[in-house]
Amino acid sequence: MQAWQFVDSGLVPESNHIMALMQRGDELVIRVDDRELMGNRAHGSEDALADLACDRLLPAHPDARVLIGGLGMGFTLAAALRRLGPEAQVTVAEMVPVVIKWNHGIVGDVAGRPLDDPRASVYAGDVADLIQMPPHPWDAILLDVDNGPVALTRAGNGWLYAWQGLDAAFDAIRPGGILAVWSAAHDPGFTRRVERAGFEVEVVEVRSRGKKGGRRHVVWVGVRREGDREARRR
Repeated sequence: MQAWQFVDSGLVPESNHIMALMQRGDELVIRVDDRELMGNRAHGSEDALADLACDRLLPAHPDARVLIGGLGMGFTLAAALRRLGPEAQVTVAEMVPVVIKWNHGIVGDVAGRPLDDPRASVYAGDVADLIQMPPHPWDAILLDVDNGPVALTRAGNGWLYAWQGLDAAFDAIRPGGILAVWSAAHDPGFTRRVERAGFEVEVVEVRSRGKKGGRRHVVWVGVRREGDREARRR
């Protein structure tokens, strides 16, 4: 068996963690401090994050405006672009500069180079910025940041999954819009927070290799209903 070869690395902003890209033949993985974060052979759950959200938007919103938190290897972005129409706009926010660089190079090739799509744009910064001050209401916000509600690479990511972040997401999404959140594992407490924030929630178990199986991951799909948040707070 071939040995893993180091390709490149970079520091995760506002942390002491190192993110590294490794290659073995045609297999690529991104690791954080030697812990595997994602790979190009097991992206079924990242695809599902986009599929579950976009399928709930279409066909009513062919010109949907979608925000993705976390570029990763580009598979969620690629899946969203496959689902959405020619008038859609997808903004992906990525804090780690080296991840953006990889997606313009070797990593971009494995996902079909979604950043080259004219409907896609990159915000080199925290997705929280575009949630707290959206240029316009989003039709959908997709979060695949860190390891889910339990922050792994950056403590500041915890804001997104706390009450404050969910409250801001509610305000940033138009009525009837979608909040979809990826996680490596179930988290009943997070489910309750999403519901209390005003979303009608479905918890969907997905597999890392799609129909081929693999590890079980979770996607929360929340629909922003007008007035739900006020009702749940009472």
